[in-house]
Amino acid sequence: MKLMIASDIHGSAMYCKNLMEAFDREKADRLLLLGDILYHGPRNDLPEEYAPKKVISMLNDVRDRLFCVRGNCDTEVDQMVLDFPMLADYCIIPVGDRLIYATHGHNFNLNNLPPLCSGDILLHGHTHIPAWEEFGEKPKPDYVLYYLRNLGAQGILKSIKGIIVGKPQDEMYYEEYKGVIKKIIKEFDCEHLGIIYNVNIGHASPTGLLPLGIEYQIDLDNKAIAFKESGVEI
Repeated sequence: MKLMIASDIHGSAMYCKNLMEAFDREKADRLLLLGDILYHGPRNDLPEEYAPKKVISMLNDVRDRLFCVRGNCDTEVDQMVLDFPMLADYCIIPVGDRLIYATHGHNFNLNNLPPLCSGDILLHGHTHIPAWEEFGEKPKPDYVLYYLRNLGAQGILKSIKGIIVGKPQDEMYYEEYKGVIKKIIKEFDCEHLGIIYNVNIGHASPTGLLPLGIEYQIDLDNKAIAFKESGVEI
């Protein structure tokens, strides 16, 4: 079975139309929506071509091939006008010896995982940011490659001055991570960046702390990191 997965339409007829065209083009068997279908939400600006009634019509036309979970902007009123169930908090899809756990993301996400076994897949929306992440204590080098290439494609590597790389748990994949980082740095012509590897932060032992949001100075000659400002407010 081929699934198409989408989330957070928020009543936009334009995005829903694009989705329907992609659904036909890709010849997917089922469409899985991860919530926030009709309402834009009080914290969000109106999306382009905000027209919930048009979205209702387009989705109801494919109701026999659509299943959906509830988002934090979805209500019982929405269910009254949609011809498919959309108020479940999650759904579970068996795929071989794995399970796909599909939910909106405001409750269960990478910071609050549902019950999952090794190899299972968590699908969620809510963030409005397309991403693929491997979760667990020891991500494989391919994940690091994907993540860094994504940062490079967004131009982020061009806007930073250095990279601090934490020590992998049990030092697993250390050389592989290092090779991947060097590859991406070269690929995006960022070989001028200062990089310090194997720093005792994160899951390393002993564990050090590097507060986010402050400025650091990286001394490559002495392999040292200095705080340029306080990491705490007094």
